[in-house]
Amino acid sequence: MSRRLADVARKVGVSEATVSRVLNGKPGVSASTREAVLTALDVLGYERPTKLRGERARLVGLVMPELQNPIFPALAEAIGGGLAQNGYTPVLCIQTAGGISESDYVELLLHQQVSGVIFAGGAYSQADVNHDHYARLVELKLPTVLVNAPIDDLGFATVSCDDATSMEQAFGHLVQLGHERIGILLGPSDHIPSRRKHAAALRMAERHGVELGEDRVVHSLYSLESGQTAATKLLAAGVTGIICASDPMALGAIRAVRRAGLRVPEDVSVIGYDDSALMNCTEPPLTTVRQPIEAMGRMVIELLMRQMSSEGAIGDEVFFAPELVVRASTAPAPR
Repeated sequence: MSRRLADVARKVGVSEATVSRVLNGKPGVSASTREAVLTALDVLGYERPTKLRGERARLVGLVMPELQNPIFPALAEAIGGGLAQNGYTPVLCIQTAGGISESDYVELLLHQQVSGVIFAGGAYSQADVNHDHYARLVELKLPTVLVNAPIDDLGFATVSCDDATSMEQAFGHLVQLGHERIGILLGPSDHIPSRRKHAAALRMAERHGVELGEDRVVHSLYSLESGQTAATKLLAAGVTGIICASDPMALGAIRAVRRAGLRVPEDVSVIGYDDSALMNCTEPPLTTVRQPIEAMGRMVIELLMRQMSSEGAIGDEVFFAPELVVRASTAPAPR
């Protein structure tokens, strides 16, 4: 007990006696100090006294699949800043292979009495995995916001970049450059954003009279290494342009092109997705489709705050328009 008092007191910058008064529900402590003590208790991983457990902490869970893709740290920064401006502390939960599962993180966050949860890429975007843990959040009516397209009927507020429009922009750019042999490098086949991109690619191919057979659509994990392996298959199909579902995949595709003894963009044009950090510093600088992360982050916070104030917003999907950023990794189709 004494260690807990000392740790919390040090975190908040108050005396141990003040912490003791808060934990024992005694008067003589301002509301702001009381909230700070309870938040510190949650952040440090100590259980609240039983009589205080019914109160939600000013914590918000931020669940992400990984941080290797630069787009996720950028999103975490945007959302974390918005939470702080509204008086909430983000609890970052990172999923790694063989680590804590998303459902386990949900239980952990519920145990911490969080005020809400934000998911940025997770099981909700995959059709073929278990979704039972989301039912717990619905049952508890816990404010929840998703980033990127979910499966149908989850009923959560969602903020998405328009996947169909992003594919139309990328595909149209290659067509304008004279490419007729276009390959598409997507995420897993059950991934909802990838399904939306695939459907849009098929529509664009039909509209422009471009063949897009099964050998020109490859599914992969969202990593540089997986992108390289998948792009090698597209090169074997003779494509001159590759549209990728993430920037790391696109960097893998560029590596595959070079290892095949070809050049980017003279022989093969490559387009990424996200416009994550430093994509203008690669060699060549990457043509990519930009997600408006700052604006999306602000909307995530707005939807969460609406739910916390009982204004609703549950079940809505808010779409943001992507922007094609043309750099040096695309060029006219080789003759």
